[in-house]
Amino acid sequence: MLQPKAELQRKSAKISTSLQLLEDAKVLSIDISRAAETGIAKAIAKKKTLQWQAENKKAIASSNGYVSRNGLPLAKYRPF
Repeated sequence: MLQPKAELQRKSAKISTSLQLLEDAKVLSIDISRAAETGIAKAIAKKKTLQWQAENKKAIASSNGYVSRNGLPLAKYRPF
């Protein structure tokens, strides 16, 4: 049986944003806390991706070079 997902701990944070954004969010009934959380999560994911790519740049280049020279491994078994 699946267990209910534990509620994430939350902490209040003070942020500043434009008055127009806040007014528009209110008119459109947008939960600014959740919207900010989503935006921050996306920014974190993007930054982590960029860091991973930078840390693995040599391996990625090596792999791409191999494929350029030899083609995709097991390509003859691909149905497309």
